[in-house]
Amino acid sequence: MLEARRRWQLPPAAKAEANKDKNGLPVTDPGTDIAVREAIAWICRAQDCSTTRDGGVARHYSLIDGWAPSYPETTGYIIPTILKFARLTGDNALFDRGRRMLDWCLSIQFPNGAFQGGMVNAQPLVPVTFNTGQILLGLASGAKEFGEPYHGSMMRAADWLSETQDPDGCWRNHPSPFAMPGEKTYDTHVAWGLLEAARLEPGKNYERAALANVQWALTKQASNGWFSNCCLTDPLNPLTHTLGYTLRGILEAYRFTNDDKFLSAARLTADGLLNTLRADGFLPGCLTADWKPAARWACLTGTVQVSYCWMTLYQITGIVRYKEAAQKANRYVRRTQNVAGPPEIRGAIKGSFPVDGDYGENQYLNWAAKFFADANLLEKDVCYVNL
Repeated sequence: MLEARRRWQLPPAAKAEANKDKNGLPVTDPGTDIAVREAIAWICRAQDCSTTRDGGVARHYSLIDGWAPSYPETTGYIIPTILKFARLTGDNALFDRGRRMLDWCLSIQFPNGAFQGGMVNAQPLVPVTFNTGQILLGLASGAKEFGEPYHGSMMRAADWLSETQDPDGCWRNHPSPFAMPGEKTYDTHVAWGLLEAARLEPGKNYERAALANVQWALTKQASNGWFSNCCLTDPLNPLTHTLGYTLRGILEAYRFTNDDKFLSAARLTADGLLNTLRADGFLPGCLTADWKPAARWACLTGTVQVSYCWMTLYQITGIVRYKEAAQKANRYVRRTQNVAGPPEIRGAIKGSFPVDGDYGENQYLNWAAKFFADANLLEKDVCYVNL
């Protein structure tokens, strides 16, 4: 009764989208070119429409209450995607947007080099390991593209992460106040940020801290590839989103070192995820320790993050099933994308499909659009560039 009343009270746009999703996926697939172009255009609108109007990217557009404030964490790792697309297209306006994002990140960096958690107006305002690592990815791309002042900012963030790491490689001292307390294996995505900094500053030994964290995370990997301590809220049924974070960090450790133990670990997790993929490209939003579905909805962010990792594994190993899985997953998410709707949702990617699933309920998330663009650009590069 309460659920029915809640649904009845939803705004018309939210009701209409939920009803549409209940009819299943649209048949139409816009293809990689249109999908990426529209996703990037939506990210640009999210930057312009952020309620804090500061150069950052709005966390989401909600069918309930509209645009959100800027989100430092995801603005940070959106920057490499924007700069990559700017290079691919020669679009100087995108380079300018990337610099605005970078300048905003610099303006909110703590004196110790760290960054806050949550949206820019969130409280408490405290340094957070995970968010700092995600913004580090953007600072490293900005340093590579533009040099200073982003290079110095990158080093301050990387220094802070290296200095605050525990001896066993885990980060425990500066958790997010917006996630369940405890160790997090998805901090391998923080380690990736340090590896990008290490490529630009090889004398600083940032890779030492990065690889120590990945080694620690592997102690939490089960024999079937599943990871404990790998969710924002439910460690027994982790999101594909946080599993995707963990897998990407391990893959980046392999790409940095060429150490087969990282490749073997990545393949173990990738194979477990692959076994949960339906023929139509649906990946359950949460998964149990024996790789059984723990959600009836798809976490679209997680789907494209995992897709990117599968396609990367195809590049490394030549194993065709990884490419085919990535293509199926990308196609599934492309079919959820509205490329002809109103500007608030055109090109955007929902948190969940259906839209009223538990991850980003009734929201279009900026990081979903970012990972979607990344996965589709990689698919095009690997599968279609020579056609």
